[in-house]
Amino acid sequence: MSDRVRILSRAGSTTVEPALLPAASGDVIRVGGGSRLAGTVPVEGAKNSALKLMAAALLAPGRTVIGNVPRITDIAIMADVLRGLGCEVTMSESEPLPVAGSPRADTVIIDVPPAPSCQPDVDLVRRLRASICVLGPLLARCGRVSVAQPGGDAIGSRGLDMHVAGLARMGAEISAADGLVVASAARGLHGATIWLDFPSVGATENLVMAAVLADGTTEIDNAAREPEIVDICAMLTEMGAQIDGAGTATLRIEGVPELRPVRHSTIGDRIVAGTWAFAAAMTRGDVTVRGVDPSFLAVALDKVAASGATVDTTGDGFRVRMERRPRAVDVVTLPFPGFATDLLPMAIGLASVSEGASLVTENIFDGRFQFVDELLRLGADIRTDGHHAVVRGRERLVGGRVRATDIRAGAGLVIAGLCAEGVTEIADVHHIDRGYPNYVADLCSLGVQVQRLSGAPAG
Repeated sequence: MSDRVRILSRAGSTTVEPALLPAASGDVIRVGGGSRLAGTVPVEGAKNSALKLMAAALLAPGRTVIGNVPRITDIAIMADVLRGLGCEVTMSESEPLPVAGSPRADTVIIDVPPAPSCQPDVDLVRRLRASICVLGPLLARCGRVSVAQPGGDAIGSRGLDMHVAGLARMGAEISAADGLVVASAARGLHGATIWLDFPSVGATENLVMAAVLADGTTEIDNAAREPEIVDICAMLTEMGAQIDGAGTATLRIEGVPELRPVRHSTIGDRIVAGTWAFAAAMTRGDVTVRGVDPSFLAVALDKVAASGATVDTTGDGFRVRMERRPRAVDVVTLPFPGFATDLLPMAIGLASVSEGASLVTENIFDGRFQFVDELLRLGADIRTDGHHAVVRGRERLVGGRVRATDIRAGAGLVIAGLCAEGVTEIADVHHIDRGYPNYVADLCSLGVQVQRLSGAPAG
């Protein structure tokens, strides 16, 4: 069966370290329309990489240090997951990024005990989809693990079938009951040949982390190729793992007896960077983004350029300039190196203010279009049919009250509000906090009218 079969759970509000929570979940973001983004913005480490790097630290007893970690609530939740497994986790602010007024990244220090617990906290795991990535390393280290079926964004079906099938081929016995996945490998894991029905990022990560300590050689075909996969493979290699093929569809892992703790820096967040690229095009702005490899966004930047923007790339970022109303472009989401599903809300936002009609096709998550109802409240002209959306652009949207339905939808709605006449208020912005550090501060530094209001009514 596919990894995209059923909805396991829906995201809920979270309680994490107060120092890392920008504000209460009842906050709203108020946006003044007609604003143009201009300036330079830094991008910190990738959320979708840092969370998995923290899990990978479980593979080696001792102190692992991970730099360039974004200051977001999901990181705080993952830190608590690791603490519940017996790790000591501390966070310290790194040096400021080289842009005046930019947010600081965190350095996360993880001290892993010789024998970590094999049962993560159920409530924490159910609040964070990425926490399922402790399944592979704990099974490899402990020989047994019991983990809750995870939560996360309500964007559609994301089952664990491929995780389970792959680990079973490596010798694990797996059962599910009462919302828990229980896996054991009393004699240890062994190498295997695994074919993934879909290049699932989560399944690839779990299987790689299990295989690095397995006996023998594991080959994963149709593996995910995302930059975050390359990043975790780089860290595992630094820890002593033997991995070939990172960034290709075939991964070959030769198991080793043990790994060692390391110091590693997280790659820049391509989704946050892509958000700024689309925001510059939508607002007819001029934005320079630093801290990310632009090759991670080749297709997305090509779509922005096709809409009429001038896109210039450098070794550590890019600049997007738009001097006219955008032209309509069609977008199809696909696994990397295709157009990222996480940027779909921004693509639909761009289409909503472009000249002409755009066809946007979502091939990854069946619930991505949930946020369309919110964009319709701002006057967008969108018709959905299955996994297709036809968007007819308008010169301007209309301000209103909307709510964030997930991380990327929330960020996209804020940008849409900048393209609307009047004031737009976005509720449930705790979703945005899970993926965008200091989002409002960054917007303000780019010269637009945005406020975050504590507990204000909206929606």
